[in-house]
Amino acid sequence: MVLATQLPVATPEADIEEGIRPAHDRPWRTVVWNDPVNLMSYVAYVFRSYFGFSAEKANRLMLQVHNEGRSAVSSGTREQMEVDVQAMHSYGLWATLSQDGD
Repeated sequence: MVLATQLPVATPEADIEEGIRPAHDRPWRTVVWNDPVNLMSYVAYVFRSYFGFSAEKANRLMLQVHNEGRSAVSSGTREQMEVDVQAMHSYGLWATLSQDGD
């Protein structure tokens, strides 16, 4: 009588290193870029008005845009971030869509 040995079944999770997610699983981001046109106070106002951020958070993100050239201001599904990018454009800000890890 031959006994069948049970081989481990490979699962997608087992093949993925911890901390690394497939591209379709990574969140998308709305990135606002520094520009020579908009006042810093206006950028903070947009962040408070559109995203509902506190004055402190809006100012911190605005300073990141100013000092580092960009800031990720929201994250979520691609569709949600496309809406946020379009909203930033409607306020006259430079914004792009990016996926975490890009």
